Amino acid sequence: MKIHILGIAGTFMGGVAALARELGHEVEGSDQAIYPPMSTQLENLGIALAQGYQARNISPDCEEIVIGNALSRGNDAVEAVLDEGRRYTSGAQWLSERVLPGRDTLAVAGTHGKTTTTTILTYLLEAAGRSPGFLIGGVAEDFGVSARVGQGREFVVEADEYDTAFFDKRSKFVHYRPLVAILNNLEYDHADIFPDVAAIQRQFHHLVRTVPRRGRLIVNGEDARLAEVLAMGCWTPVERFGFDPALEWSARLIREDGSVFAVSHRGRELGEVHWPLLGRHNVLNGLAALAAVNAVDVDPATVMPALARFRSVKRRLEVIGEADGITLYDDFAHHPTAIHTTLEGLRAKVGDARIVVAMEPRSNSMRLGAHADALAPSLALADAVVFLHRPELPWDAGKVVDAIRGDARTVPDVEALIAALRSIARPGDHVVFMSNGGFDGAPRRFLAALRETA
Repeated sequence: MKIHILGIAGTFMGGVAALARELGHEVEGSDQAIYPPMSTQLENLGIALAQGYQARNISPDCEEIVIGNALSRGNDAVEAVLDEGRRYTSGAQWLSERVLPGRDTLAVAGTHGKTTTTTILTYLLEAAGRSPGFLIGGVAEDFGVSARVGQGREFVVEADEYDTAFFDKRSKFVHYRPLVAILNNLEYDHADIFPDVAAIQRQFHHLVRTVPRRGRLIVNGEDARLAEVLAMGCWTPVERFGFDPALEWSARLIREDGSVFAVSHRGRELGEVHWPLLGRHNVLNGLAALAAVNAVDVDPATVMPALARFRSVKRRLEVIGEADGITLYDDFAHHPTAIHTTLEGLRAKVGDARIVVAMEPRSNSMRLGAHADALAPSLALADAVVFLHRPELPWDAGKVVDAIRGDARTVPDVEALIAALRSIARPGDHVVFMSNGGFDGAPRRFLAALRETA
């Protein structure tokens, strides 16, 4: 079958493309913005990419159109698909119908940490010899791709609460019907589609309703909003995780930066994890993944040592290079809590060294200003902040910058951002680029500028 994927460069839809190609389909696709790492993955798979959402980019002989949730009515390609009566579906529905039947699905949900936790869980199952299939919202360093069909029974999927498509406003994760579901955390996000946190909780409860009695819910035991979701009704065994020793799964920090921690299950210590990840948030991500593999009969103690070699996923505090004594990181930042916990982990590692943040408010919620009040506190651990305030941003970033302690400024474009960073950064600094978009290639452009003058 020949398939066209509208929105193919998105992390989820790019994974759908990889799965479709592996299953033997001929795949093409189009998107408005095509940038690494997903563009690199698609090119390596030999998938033809077209820039822009025009009807002419869809080949006449395509038998099915898979439509991403970034597209809506009024879009030229969408209108052509409807007018011509062509067969179309969503990425989540395509996955549920073409890949998941007959598999034991493990789904990872949460406002943040989904991609990292999904990657850890997949890595642990691989270490156990299970050869899982997976779809991750990013390119996993240890696998080199964001998705594969897999040879084993388990399929691990990053379970997003964002809506499915213009014609299906349910959260994507409702389609997956998992045997095991991780509920990592729940905060307000996606201000473009959810009016309040209660609306998100209702969607999470829809997911809870789909997990069978023989399955398992792995739930952050320190998240009050998730407790409220379970209080709406729960029909599946629940195991909670966190730092509280009274929970079924608990972690004890051995190193403050989170690079070493002990794992206990029902009060019995199973061993220690030594790994390259940083931060309390990543300790919780790892703990949730260990609880999930236990739910499918993998002994956590046997796979924990493998985490010493875990390489995580691209754009999660990814070190992209060093020049003139300055270390550069690329981080997929979309929510104030994730920003804070990422900087907290880095601060614990680098001590008194300066941290400089280049920040782009790129997610829909960020652009709408839903997180504006929380941004300054989330950046409190940075010594300097350069905030990209593009002219089209509909709210005043100056108020955020004024509330940030230390050196903070706004710039109108990436060229000015790079110039500002060159004037601020000095040997020994750690410069973190935070955006969930392409950032106009700013991280590597800055690295190249440093190397030119080194």
